[in-house]
Amino acid sequence: MRTPAIASRRQLLRLMGLAATAAPLTPAFGQGRCRDGYGTRACPLSEEVATAPVKPPFAATGWKTVALDHIAFSMQDHRKEAAFYIALMGWKLRSDDGEQAVLDIGDWGSALFKRSSEERPARVESFCFVIEPWNAKTVETELRKRGLSPVSDNDGKGFESFHVKDIDGWDLQIANGNGLAKARRTPASAKLAEAAPFQPTGWHTVWLDHFSYNAANFKAAASFYTNLLGWKETYDEGSQHELMIGEVGDIIIRGGNPNDPNFGKAAPARTRARVDHISFGITPWDTDGVKAELEKRGLHAQVDTSTKDDIHVAAFKSYHTTTPNGFNLQISFVTHDNRLALANAVRPKATAGR
Repeated sequence: MRTPAIASRRQLLRLMGLAATAAPLTPAFGQGRCRDGYGTRACPLSEEVATAPVKPPFAATGWKTVALDHIAFSMQDHRKEAAFYIALMGWKLRSDDGEQAVLDIGDWGSALFKRSSEERPARVESFCFVIEPWNAKTVETELRKRGLSPVSDNDGKGFESFHVKDIDGWDLQIANGNGLAKARRTPASAKLAEAAPFQPTGWHTVWLDHFSYNAANFKAAASFYTNLLGWKETYDEGSQHELMIGEVGDIIIRGGNPNDPNFGKAAPARTRARVDHISFGITPWDTDGVKAELEKRGLHAQVDTSTKDDIHVAAFKSYHTTTPNGFNLQISFVTHDNRLALANAVRPKATAGR
């Protein structure tokens, strides 16, 4: 069995080292500082203060997010990354022009792997969502009314979109359904000019379990997306908030709590958001089998249940591994039908049973 294709072991170790510096992993992966209850050392605020809402940044648009057009990544070796996801996660190559590979994530999402000359781990640069109703002029007007500065990005063939910056400077693209969401209606059949790093697993990526999205002020960021794109709240834990992106998937927005008297005092507030990892739900899922298949391919399988429970009995089951370009990839058992497994797993003890 071949080991994952990488430029060199030294390069991978360097990338992993950089990744660890940029986003250190802990056993619980930063899940919910208020997970063990309020008025604790990790979460000294009362439940009332920790979960109190903030004033919305603007009036709700009434838009609905109906599809994921794409997630845009940048990395040094986009072909090795593409070959890895194709073999491990069952993604399909739609195109590769030498600078960018486009992959289908099942029939529900797409990934852009952009080649970069920078020597750093792979990172997520932006994401693009399809909204309804769509009328370009109306959408632009509504964005400007809310103090945003939309920049159009169209292909002249029916795809229309606007880029805006969220409150942390993140590149958010909002589009109609005539881009990659439409392209996915036809099978992706391109051939990659890179050998498979190992034998395919046979897994299917069926769900966007969550983006792990870090903001300076998690409440303000959550309110921004709720009011702009119609994402739905699950619960405000006090240090993070999981939102449902329509029927597309979920996002966990983490960061500082503006209701904390010490907010912004301990360290300079982050001025730009980042996605430090993405969790994808796969089928078929077998807790021991998934671990074995990862290790068989020379990949680390780091358990993440978001609690201290054994993975075999935990409410949330997942593993983290590292891609050839140093990205923190999470693989979980979550599907559409149990999409709130993680939210329920980290629900604070003080609210358990409600």
